[in-house]
Amino acid sequence: MKPTYIDLFAGCGGLSLGLHLAGWQGIFAIEKSPDAFKTLKHNLIDNKAHFDWPFWLPKTELEIDKVISVYKEELKKLNGTIDMVAGGPPCQGFSMAGRRNENDLRNNLVKSYIKFINLVKPKILFFENVKGFTLEFKKNKDKGKEYASYVERQLEKAGYYVRGRLVNFGDYGVPQKRTRFILVGVSKELVNSSQSLTDSFFEKIFANRDSFLSNKGLAVNTNLEEAISDLLKSNGELDSPDTKNFKAGIYASPKSNYQSLMRQGATSIIANSHRFVNHKSHVILKFDDILKTNSRKNKDIDIAIRKKHNINKHTIIPLDAKDKSPTITTLPDDYIHYCEPRILTVREYARIQSFPDWYEFQGKYTTGGKRRTQEVPRYSQIGNAIPPLFSEQAGIALKTFCKE
Repeated sequence: MKPTYIDLFAGCGGLSLGLHLAGWQGIFAIEKSPDAFKTLKHNLIDNKAHFDWPFWLPKTELEIDKVISVYKEELKKLNGTIDMVAGGPPCQGFSMAGRRNENDLRNNLVKSYIKFINLVKPKILFFENVKGFTLEFKKNKDKGKEYASYVERQLEKAGYYVRGRLVNFGDYGVPQKRTRFILVGVSKELVNSSQSLTDSFFEKIFANRDSFLSNKGLAVNTNLEEAISDLLKSNGELDSPDTKNFKAGIYASPKSNYQSLMRQGATSIIANSHRFVNHKSHVILKFDDILKTNSRKNKDIDIAIRKKHNINKHTIIPLDAKDKSPTITTLPDDYIHYCEPRILTVREYARIQSFPDWYEFQGKYTTGGKRRTQEVPRYSQIGNAIPPLFSEQAGIALKTFCKE
């Protein structure tokens, strides 16, 4: 019998996809973004029938506070029947990539997470958030909250032994340097000490890493070129199947085991969501010059190049083919492809995050202005996700503890 879980703040399904591949049974997922939930539903509910969705909960986007308020009694009835609650609250208020703000309303979702745990009482917990989650906020030279410690204290009070560590997903075969805070907890009713699961999880997932990757034909140090070189624009273009007046790229032959793995299950000669941006000619010339003259790969361009091209944008990073990508964000304009004068496509973003090519993204490609605060387009869905290649490894390690 498969172990069961609920995915909170599920996004487009990166964590659920990995757990699905690791042999877990989803019960339901909570995600408030219509765009992100549409992607999760298309792939994991409609296509894979992964969730054993309860009749009382609508299969639509929902806010966690509404679920707690409206379905409190139903959640209480799940008490003791769910093996794991997974997922972490949105991270924008903690992120080092943005303006860290202790008063960001999204930080209050941490409290909603704790309320949910107290209602459902799962056997184990798996919590993920940005690196900044472990750092104290600074305000008027006084120390603010360190939310990781707050969560750990609240979960201890709720009856769990917990341990948290910073983990670089790039150390687990993902072609991206992406460090995140991972917290694992186990009910005190199941074990006698905090050593029983929480510490050994991190040891187990690391010990399993090499054999897991070897079985998939992968290496730990997969780089960017090995991840996306079969998706070059120079491979050829056709009309985009989902957007008028845009071109989409066609596959070249796979050039690495990683590419072959990602392409399993893809049936078209055009990769899903592999639509190229219609850059203006002066942008192409600027990007081309940056690629030819810039010596700082995987780092922000230097002052001399900024002055030469009159660039005021906060971040522009020419990528390095022979290294892992830096942490990709929700802003695709931050990066220039390693050998072509353009930004990355949604599918290239997905490859860097280890989403397989059969996983189809829904909604707009991108958005801007005021709409950016209301919409979660395809780039943002991927930039916010947990890489499935890592979450599958986590799922395998966590599954073994459900039997202990």
